[in-house]
Amino acid sequence: MNHALTAAAAGFGTGLSLIVAIGAQNAFVLRQGVRRHAVLTVVGICALSDAVLIALGVGGVGAVVVAWPGALRAVGVVGGLFLLGYGVLAARRVLRPGSTGLSTEGEAAGSRRRAVLTCLAMTWLNPHVYLDTVFLLGSLAADRGPLRWTFGLGAALASVCWFTALGFGARLLGRYLARPGAWRVLDGLVAATMLALGVSLVAGA
Repeated sequence: MNHALTAAAAGFGTGLSLIVAIGAQNAFVLRQGVRRHAVLTVVGICALSDAVLIALGVGGVGAVVVAWPGALRAVGVVGGLFLLGYGVLAARRVLRPGSTGLSTEGEAAGSRRRAVLTCLAMTWLNPHVYLDTVFLLGSLAADRGPLRWTFGLGAALASVCWFTALGFGARLLGRYLARPGAWRVLDGLVAATMLALGVSLVAGA
């Protein structure tokens, strides 16, 4: 029992260390949380996607991913271009503050669909996700032998905790972002993050 708890704790700590960083996905979840728009959906997509990727890594798919560098390069180019486009839109919101602001309860279903598609793209079009979550976590889990799935469960739980805290905790910033100027700062940070990551993905592909 103690060995299982140790493996789960190790997986939790490792998983948390990999996702608690400024990135496209986290920046998007933060913005959705502050806007209080489709937060549960976005958090669910991120956590479930991580669980699937972790399961693939623990199951030994990491070796297959690394064996196909061409596929990873293609994902990097597409993902990089997507992030560049999103970064440009965020920068446009900085220059046009009238297009920002807190969402209302009556947001159109189309806006929710865009949030879902954007979240899926930021999650699955990032080659670093495959290298970190599938390959790295998968390799570390393999070292645990029969407890590899316990390690993976701990890592998946870390994703659930992190994205839940980020998405629903971000609403606490709402009162500080009541002014358009504050939204311009947030969108400026989002734009800088997306553009930097987009350039790095395209350049490194």
